[in-house]
Amino acid sequence: MVSANHKPRSSTARVRLLCVLVSTLGAMAVPAAVTTAGSVPRASPEDVGLSTERLERIAEAMNRHIEAGDVAGVVTLVARRGRIAHLEAYGVMNLETREPMRTDAIFGLASMSKPITGVAIMMLVEEGKIRLADPVSRFIPEFVNLNKVAVPRAAAESGAPAGDAAFDLVPATREITIRDLLTHGSGLMSGGAGARAAADLAQRAPDDTLGTYIPKLAAAPLDFQPGTLWRYSGLAGFDVLSRVVEVVSGQTFDAFLEERLFAPLDMNDTGFYFSGASARRVATNHARTPEGLRVAPRELSSTYFSGAGGLASTAEDYLQFAQMLLDGGELDGSRYLGPRTVELMTANHTGDMVNGQFGRPARGMGFGLSMEVVLDPVAAGLSVSTGAFSWQGGTGVGFWAEPEEEIVSIFMVQGGTAGVVRRSFENAVRQAIIA
Repeated sequence: MVSANHKPRSSTARVRLLCVLVSTLGAMAVPAAVTTAGSVPRASPEDVGLSTERLERIAEAMNRHIEAGDVAGVVTLVARRGRIAHLEAYGVMNLETREPMRTDAIFGLASMSKPITGVAIMMLVEEGKIRLADPVSRFIPEFVNLNKVAVPRAAAESGAPAGDAAFDLVPATREITIRDLLTHGSGLMSGGAGARAAADLAQRAPDDTLGTYIPKLAAAPLDFQPGTLWRYSGLAGFDVLSRVVEVVSGQTFDAFLEERLFAPLDMNDTGFYFSGASARRVATNHARTPEGLRVAPRELSSTYFSGAGGLASTAEDYLQFAQMLLDGGELDGSRYLGPRTVELMTANHTGDMVNGQFGRPARGMGFGLSMEVVLDPVAAGLSVSTGAFSWQGGTGVGFWAEPEEEIVSIFMVQGGTAGVVRRSFENAVRQAIIA
């Protein structure tokens, strides 16, 4: 992988990467002492309280969905008690070339990038350089006292056609804060009237960087008063956070992540763009059409480092990150966050506001700092345990970290009817727990 400010890996990391490249497709039962990419070793399923026979149901489910044309290819990973018990690839990386999916395929993370951005922010919070209550304007002056809220008017009052009502601008009761952005409580481009107006007020040019684009967002009206609702800010909110990291650290966002997370975690195949042999391992995105799945490439950027959705990674790379969070901010003897910070990130900060929003279950859910949290899996109808935290991406990728079960499960796919397939994977993981 080559990215901006890319640094050479250690010889240990290169050896681990070679182990991944020669791994076979399909289930792998490797002695616990053997490691591959990163620091998480392998184990037989029974050594970590899982059933080999029952884990095979993951393959059955994934292949069934591939044959049905729901997705082109999938990589699934299950780690328990700090060891990988399952890693498999199914289907193809590209429906046109028919290249088989591989376990070290690189997937666009889309919004699964957001928890990584959340950790970057919390690192700086721990260092006292950022406070959650800080207004964004402390770091990006263009946001000072400019926040206005778009209040839609009825079509009859505005004289506009139905469905195209105008809006009034009213002052925001307060400035948006770092916490608002982390919890999707800012109202910044969250799908309302303000977001529609922002399409004209804050257009991103092809050569924009975070530094040139983010100040433009200050002109965008908010969709609601800060902190009063949970509404998903798919791109703007976490891209603003990415720029805050740059301002505070004095580094470009990609360089900060490389130095503080990716290199020390041995996330050798994680970044914003790729070249050479690494680029050939990037799985192709597919879109669902009336004629079935079709290739629909998504471009990675070498200039605009979007912490909202611009990263790409492999299943094993992302495991290093998720396992670090599950282990309270530490992995392989190195600490990235304090355990109390991880507890704060995975606590519910939004009350009941996330329930029923953006495809979330109607009950049983909360939202922390960059991730959703399961408060009651029975009420939510989810096949995970209480306290599980996660986030998914628009390409269909997703992960769960479950402190109660000591499990990390990762689902990598690129487009299609991925949500249905992911639910089948979650159910198959749950039923494989035997101790």
